[in-house]
Amino acid sequence: MTEETPGFEEKPDVPSGATPEDAEPKTASSSASAAGAAPAGDANQTAGLVAQLDQVRTALGERTADLQRLQAEYQNYRRRVERDRIAVKEIAVANLLTELLPVLDDIGRAREHGEFVGGFKSVGESLETVAAKMGLQQFGKEGEPFDPTIHEALMHSYAPDVTETTCVAILQPGYRIGERTIRPARVAVAEPQPGAQAVKADEAEAAGDDKESGGPDEG
Repeated sequence: MTEETPGFEEKPDVPSGATPEDAEPKTASSSASAAGAAPAGDANQTAGLVAQLDQVRTALGERTADLQRLQAEYQNYRRRVERDRIAVKEIAVANLLTELLPVLDDIGRAREHGEFVGGFKSVGESLETVAAKMGLQQFGKEGEPFDPTIHEALMHSYAPDVTETTCVAILQPGYRIGERTIRPARVAVAEPQPGAQAVKADEAEAAGDDKESGGPDEG
């Protein structure tokens, strides 16, 4: 058994012909190379992470844009469905009420002739109330100007007391639902008599001349 000599330290092997100092620079050189390689590797790893982060951000922006587009399309779809639903309902109501117009005409004629009494009156008023709740509105009055968009002229005459084409009789009332006319008012119209406007214009001109001249001479 070999006894260790106290105080003896093993020295690294040194090639023959070399001094112990030759080993020191080599060790320092290796340490410097390792220290220089470490920062370069960290920089490459950081650059790779930044590139991956940019890719993730780009993908996230694309998915967000897709989601927003889908949401907008869905909202537009819902609005179209709601408009179609309302339009279908309005058409169905208009068709139903159009079929009831002859009955409402009979009720109106019975009221005009004093026959709107008893049970018939109760039923007729209930029907009119239901029609009004469904949006049916009656229009057309005597004396209002003739409007071809809401009036249908069935009779024509001349009258000296009108200054424009006027509804002088309502033969059948018109009906509308909201802004939609489902039947125009059927009316008799009267126009000013031919030449009446010229006569009135002459009279107005003569009256104006009298005022300017101070009126007719007296005495």
